[in-house]
Parts: sequence; structure tokens; C-alpha cells
Amino acid sequence: MKEDYLKQIQTVIDYVEAHITEELSLSRLAQVARFSDFHFHRVFESMAGETVMEYVRKRRLARSAYQIAHSNERLLDIALENGFQNHETFTRAFKRMFELTPADYRKKGIKPPEYPKLNVLQRKYNPYLGGIRMEYRIVTKPAFKVIGYELQTTTSEEKIPVFWQEYLQNGWSGRIPNRVHRDSPVELGICHSFDMDTGAFTYMIGMEAEHFEGVPSDLVCRKFISSEYAVFTTPKVPHDRFPSSIESTWKSIFEEWFPHSGYEHSGASEFELYDERCHPGRSEVQMDIYIPIKRKGA
Repeated sequence: MKEDYLKQIQTVIDYVEAHITEELSLSRLAQVARFSDFHFHRVFESMAGETVMEYVRKRRLARSAYQIAHSNERLLDIALENGFQNHETFTRAFKRMFELTPADYRKKGIKPPEYPKLNVLQRKYNPYLGGIRMEYRIVTKPAFKVIGYELQTTTSEEKIPVFWQEYLQNGWSGRIPNRVHRDSPVELGICHSFDMDTGAFTYMIGMEAEHFEGVPSDLVCRKFISSEYAVFTTPKVPHDRFPSSIESTWKSIFEEWFPHSGYEHSGASEFELYDERCHPGRSEVQMDIYIPIKRKGA
């Protein structure tokens, strides 16, 4: 159930606090949560708003800042004690977060509080989509080919909406050959090649293709394996509410549906499907989200 998911993620957060000076890996923390690595990565990210390893890094830096301000320990000793391998790595990470080097932070006499750990049990979640029950179906999609354009990004960046704008404004869809859906374009937004430590992944906008012959050199060709998917359709909304509707559906999948579904993320590529239901001429629009799944424990 959803409450169990919250408790499992909080158990990981508590474990991080108790073992912050030790070597921590995503796989080790996934074992604490009793999830597979990839499912844990996506669930933690959804609930915490960042990847688990980014959370660990920030907790180590917060602890370091407190020690720098409230003790006379050597900066190198503080760095090593908090899991940083050397002074240079520690200094770079510290400056990115606090905009000061550790030495300057101490010189300025800043006295930070003991920043509290995250508590997901105190966060409030709205069940389903603002009262609209989530409908879904389970499908097995055979292996498929896609031709399109790619972007390297992370979960914390805002590059994808800009990428879609560029794609639409420049009419890039017209350059995609060998389409499976020739009469009415069906466009896919695919997330693949996840780096679970950094939150980086590749985002592809494209269309399913029959073959890869005669493809312009600046386009990307990808093959995706056959997978079982849970397919969610966003509620019908006016165009101006479409982005928030999509975001809400993604959030609810991980925070509301997965906990009581009997499934977990399989680690394969996930994607959004845009067809005639979201064309500009319609007063209300919707689309489908495909999440690759497997039975828990499978």
C-alpha cells in the first residue's frame, strides 16, 4: 500500500542518517527499501524530488557545513569523514551548494542550523488526479524502432518543454522518414539510458519507423525492446492545463498507483504518446503515458 511505500522510503532516509560516514550506493539503499534498483530510483525521486544519491550528497554537505561552523576540525578530516575522497572533490561540491569554499565559509563565521533530514511521512499527497480516478490498462508492446531527435538532460532541469517547442516550431516532424503512422502523426517522448546516481537520462522525440533506410545523418535511430506496460491516459483538459495534467499524472503513477498495484518499474524505457487526441484544433486534449512494469518479486 501507499503507506508502506512511504515507510520504506523513510526507512532509507533514516538509514542514510545512521550510516552517512560509510560508503553508500544506490543498490545498498534499494536493498534497505526492499525494492529493485531501478524501481527504488524512480520511487525515491518521485517522493523526494531528487535522486537518492543526490540526497546523500546534500546530507553529507549539510553535515559538513555544520561541522565546519561548530568545530575546529581540519577541513580535510571533515571531508574524509563525510565520504569525500579528497579535498578538491569536497571543495567543488561544497562551493556548488553553498557558493563558498569550505575555508571561506569558516572565515565568514556562518553558523548554520543542524539541517533536518527529509521526512516523507509528513508530506501530503492528493489521492488520484484531483478526485479523478486513474484509469489504466496493461499491454505488451512488441519491440519497435524510432527515428527522431535526442536531448541529454536530468530530472532537475527544464530542458524538455523547450525541446518540444523547438521541435514543433521548426517543423522537425516533417523530416522523419519511414513512419509507421503515415496518415496522422503519432509522436513519442521517450526517456531512456538512465543514470541512477546522477538523475541524467536521454530524452527522445520521434516517431515509430518501419526501417532505418535513408535516414538523414542528423536524426537518431533507436531500437526498443518488447516490454509489458501500464498505460495511463491523462484527463481531458483545455490546452493551457495540459502540461500540469501530464505532470500530475506522472506524479500520481509513482505516489498513488504503484504502491497498491502489485507491480514495480522494470527499468526499460518509458514514454509518452501524443496522437490526434492532442491536436491543436481540439478544445480538450489528452495523451498516454507508458510505464514499463514487472510483477513484484519477478
